[in-house]
Amino acid sequence: MDLGWILTFAAGDARQTPQISFAVEGGSGTTVPDFSIEVDDVDAVYRRAIERGLPIEYQIADEPWGVRRFYVRDPFGKLVNILAHC
Repeated sequence: MDLGWILTFAAGDARQTPQISFAVEGGSGTTVPDFSIEVDDVDAVYRRAIERGLPIEYQIADEPWGVRRFYVRDPFGKLVNILAHC
């Protein structure tokens, strides 16, 4: 996948294999996250993050490239992109 601001490489079926991406921005004008993790139910993870008072850096959103995601800061200050493909 090459969107101009992010380039992702995957072997085989991209839904079931490890991927690596290189980005110059985070998409939608956001900062490049320190890492991304795909989850089965991003809305449930978002609700749990809110309930626990975790610092949400980018509110949950449906992005034009086919993911639903949000950013949160982990306890070590790393910016984490939590997402699910739509």
